[in-house]
Amino acid sequence: MHDTQARLLTMAKQQKNLGKLSLRQIAKFIDADGRPQVVKYHLRKLEEAGLIQINLAKGVIKPVRKGAANKVKSLFYSLPIVGAANCGPATMFADERIEGYLKVSTKLLPRRKDDLYVLVADGPSMNKAVVHENDTIEDGDFVIVDSSYKEPKNKDVVVAVIDGMATIKRYKNDVENRRIVLEAESTEKYLPIFLHESDDFSISGKVIGVIKR
Repeated sequence: MHDTQARLLTMAKQQKNLGKLSLRQIAKFIDADGRPQVVKYHLRKLEEAGLIQINLAKGVIKPVRKGAANKVKSLFYSLPIVGAANCGPATMFADERIEGYLKVSTKLLPRRKDDLYVLVADGPSMNKAVVHENDTIEDGDFVIVDSSYKEPKNKDVVVAVIDGMATIKRYKNDVENRRIVLEAESTEKYLPIFLHESDDFSISGKVIGVIKR
């Protein structure tokens, strides 16, 4: 269980009704001040696990009595949408703010889901890149990213963060020239991005799926 979820579950058990507090108030108690959507996301995960009962409209957040949890496996999983990533030059900022949630059938996702998040593709530079089966990444598509994947292999489609800016590109490790090449795959012409090993960049994850807009 995620540490934040464990802390929320403890709070729910200690409080007579955690729902009397606002999400912003709860956020202060779990070191997420100013990020109520983070609280909402992890509360939903606890609800999906059958550990708490939530009705935010009625101000109800309380633990489920032992033995009363719903044993029917959910058909859908809510993935956090954390912003947009540019599919051209790296010009869109990749922040950590949760902007909403995308419900996806569990049949479309891998068994491990805690490390997944969603970006909205911005731009056409990957509209010929086949990620899963015949799915390409077009402007406005929802891109599913596995954030646990930090060591990409050649030809992987990745989310790279360069000087704080996010871009979706095909990854190539040019060992001979000691550089990383991020390549577009588009119906339009885009120059590749060349990175030295010492440049300020990181791999935020591997693109594992696309939900068409």
